[in-house]
Amino acid sequence: MRPLKGLRVIEMAGLAPSPYCGMILADFGADVVVVDRISKGRPEIPNVMPKNPFDRGKRSIRVNLKTEEGVGIVKKMIKDFDVIVEPYRPGVMEALGLGPDEALNINPRIIYARLTGWGQDGPYASMAGHDINYIALSGALSLFRRKGEKPLPPCNLLGDFAGGGMLCALGVLLALIE
Repeated sequence: MRPLKGLRVIEMAGLAPSPYCGMILADFGADVVVVDRISKGRPEIPNVMPKNPFDRGKRSIRVNLKTEEGVGIVKKMIKDFDVIVEPYRPGVMEALGLGPDEALNINPRIIYARLTGWGQDGPYASMAGHDINYIALSGALSLFRRKGEKPLPPCNLLGDFAGGGMLCALGVLLALIE
């Protein structure tokens, strides 16, 4: 079943939720291209896993987003793609000239999916977030315990994957319908 065949997705490289969202879209037929960041003079960080399971069904390009040339490559992609999934803290994509306003000026039909832990504004917006933070603050962590005991933190399935990546993929699908 490939219901998303023909859908072209730019996935800006990030941690678990955004690659998971991209994997879901790729699993259903979308053409997902991961934009991996590189910087001049920084050593390569080796991947300890032989193959990242979240890369399933995707292609990738390495781009130095700190150069005009690198940003230009992504802008050219935006022209021909349908979706951008971006996981950065507020203001990062705008500083690069790749925020929603810029993307919509390039391609008025682009779906711009922002996958940030704490949203774009509010008291925690600029903070890094992790699954354990989300489920603790939401109260969901208290469900992972026996009566009278402290909670046992679960694997990052609830906040990162179910609450983050899965809902982002759902948001993309709903935007396609609208």
